[in-house]
Amino acid sequence: MTIEQNTIPSDLSNLFAHNHYSLLQNIMRIKIMKKTKVVTTEDILLKLCQSVSSVLSTATNTNIQYSAMVQKINKTCLRPDFGCFVLFDGGFSGLVIINFTSQAALEIYTQYMRNMGMPEEELAILHTSNEVGDVLGELTNQLVGDFTNKIRNELKTNITQNQPKMLAINKQVKISVDTDLDRPQARRVSFSTAANNIFYLELAMDKTEFIQMEEFEIEENQCPDSIIEQEQNRQVSSTKTTQDVDNNTANDLLDELGI
Repeated sequence: MTIEQNTIPSDLSNLFAHNHYSLLQNIMRIKIMKKTKVVTTEDILLKLCQSVSSVLSTATNTNIQYSAMVQKINKTCLRPDFGCFVLFDGGFSGLVIINFTSQAALEIYTQYMRNMGMPEEELAILHTSNEVGDVLGELTNQLVGDFTNKIRNELKTNITQNQPKMLAINKQVKISVDTDLDRPQARRVSFSTAANNIFYLELAMDKTEFIQMEEFEIEENQCPDSIIEQEQNRQVSSTKTTQDVDNNTANDLLDELGI
């Protein structure tokens, strides 16, 4: 009688083949999962928080921190004592609101102007002063600009912003800003200044996800220091131009008088 060796039943052979195929599928799925990166609303909010902290810290030469916790809210609105908001659209649409307490608004304004070399006696002392609104509006414009640069470099999509709007708000008033969003999501994050004054960032945006399919290089963002330096140079240049005009006017007047 002849005995065949190393013989595998056909059904067992099929089982081995099926298991081997399933194993290969799982390996490929794991590789794809490792390669694919998904960016959610919270990831975009984190980029915005980093821009706010970085730009304001550099502008004031102090430490501006944000909370590690984020709050889901039903809608965004301007709240007392001082509110700034910026609308943006493009790859996705949304609204950025920063609500300052009067103490936080004055602290950021004062530290920024001191950092720019403004004499102490020329600083505004009320958060409702036009100077405070102008500074907070300019800083909001810079930090949202830094955020849009991050989005362009890291998510490979473009968003554009409008000019910030600022408003001093009474204690009894809350103002809602309408946005044309299909599936809005709203988040709030608290920030603290060096003197522990609090202000709040609110973000409303379309519910969206960015899925990275291929690897790419991320371009370096413009440093907040360079943004502040450009603004300082612009103000110095503007002051010098004004002085030159005043000197020329005075000289012309002296020439006319024959002095």
